[in-house]
Amino acid sequence: MTEVHSFPPIAAADATRLILGSMPGVASLTAGRYYAHARNGFWPLMEAVLGMPTGLDYTARCEVLVKQRIALWDVLQRCERPGSLDSAIARQTTVANDFATFLQQHPQIHSVYFNGQTAATLWKRLVVPMLPATLQLATQVLPSSSPAHAGMSLAEKRQRWQCVELV
Repeated sequence: MTEVHSFPPIAAADATRLILGSMPGVASLTAGRYYAHARNGFWPLMEAVLGMPTGLDYTARCEVLVKQRIALWDVLQRCERPGSLDSAIARQTTVANDFATFLQQHPQIHSVYFNGQTAATLWKRLVVPMLPATLQLATQVLPSSSPAHAGMSLAEKRQRWQCVELV
């Protein structure tokens, strides 16, 4: 088992929406950037949903998210996992990021979108119990952008991801 650590969030103080993955995969960890695997559909989905120009470099893509008031992070701060698959995460090793502090620092966030079911499950198990009961966030599970989630085409995923563009 290899211990892996997530990246800091990409977020401006005025973010209104938060997209959460579970934990970066090996390609992303190696590259030091979110959704670096060449076959991951996240950036093509953002291009389609937000009207982001194709071919932007990573920094420019992140700047578009920030300008669109979208924050990007992962539920887990660290865990043990061989490889990249969410199904390989050792449940007993999971540690969530500090969302209580993050959400205090980003009080305009009203919606949380999960990039796949694993992120949503981890959120419910590890994060929700640590949040104030009065916190009201709309949540939605979206189909994973991972190439491992091959049961749905990118076009089908794009239709489901359209909700992210709404402010």
